[in-house]
Amino acid sequence: MLRELGLSRDEEAVYTALLTRPVASVAELVRRTVLTESEVIRVLDDLALRGLVAVDAAAATAWDGPEGERSPAGYRLAPPSVALAPFLVEQRNALQRAETAFSMVTEQYRSAVAHPAGGVVEVVVGVEQVAHRFHQLQRGAQQELLTFLVGEPRAVRRADADVSESFALERGVAFRAVAAQDYLDGDGVLGDVHAGLAAGLELRLADTLPLKMLVSDRERAMVPLDMADSDGEPSAIVVHRSGLLGALVHLFEREWEKARPLRVAAGGVRVEDESPDDPTEGELAVLALLLAGVSDRRAAAQLGVSVRTVERRTRRLMDLAGADSRLQLGWHAARAGWL
Repeated sequence: MLRELGLSRDEEAVYTALLTRPVASVAELVRRTVLTESEVIRVLDDLALRGLVAVDAAAATAWDGPEGERSPAGYRLAPPSVALAPFLVEQRNALQRAETAFSMVTEQYRSAVAHPAGGVVEVVVGVEQVAHRFHQLQRGAQQELLTFLVGEPRAVRRADADVSESFALERGVAFRAVAAQDYLDGDGVLGDVHAGLAAGLELRLADTLPLKMLVSDRERAMVPLDMADSDGEPSAIVVHRSGLLGALVHLFEREWEKARPLRVAAGGVRVEDESPDDPTEGELAVLALLLAGVSDRRAAAQLGVSVRTVERRTRRLMDLAGADSRLQLGWHAARAGWL
């Protein structure tokens, strides 16, 4: 604990022993620590020089050192609130210096990586480099993440992206995502969607999206350079704060407003106090996908059921709502608070 304030392991042992008995002799401290007499004396001398302990004047004439050497019998612990305060201030100052150095290095790097574009854009090439930069942006976000989800991942595995997403959500980062409909066709995607929504992810669906994208704190964005069907090495650009970044954020907000909210109940969670006239969890899962514009066949594939099951659940929902069409079903679902 005290090593966080700059004390060594031996210094912490002696200091902790003095905390329980503020005045003690060298012999007593040897018995209460695993240190030898010479080690205790050395530590006490160091602590005295730093103002953490002082010689106890009442015992200064005693002899308890090696033969021929005069050693004070007692050492008194200085009040921690006074003695340790300078160490705490120094740690705070060191942290501020580290933050300043971090900001300077970051700005210097941003200025150096992309001379042709005046520091606005940096180019990242290769699977490892693209994945590393992606995780830096996602895990470094402090306030907000915005993303477009399109097609199959190339440089960043979906499982790795989910870990970074969970890390951001756990830290309270606001996370909004717009997914293209074909994104839901991936294996295991629906389970990831369930987990993300339960953790606080806001997700909407769009028929199509113009590109993949990740925006971190509206300070930088990452966009692939290579085409989705390209066989070449993955590459991407990282856009720093600029008019170009502002345009990407505007594009996200425009697609977000047009996209359809997707709310899916978490798998395995039962709805409490559910009456026979309420939709079941499975029916609500179908309803959420249908209202997002997903076809019966695609909904069946995502939920792992047959098309006939999707149609049956839809029919029951329409019966519960007294609706003659799916449009009326959507209107009733909104009024009834089913989603």
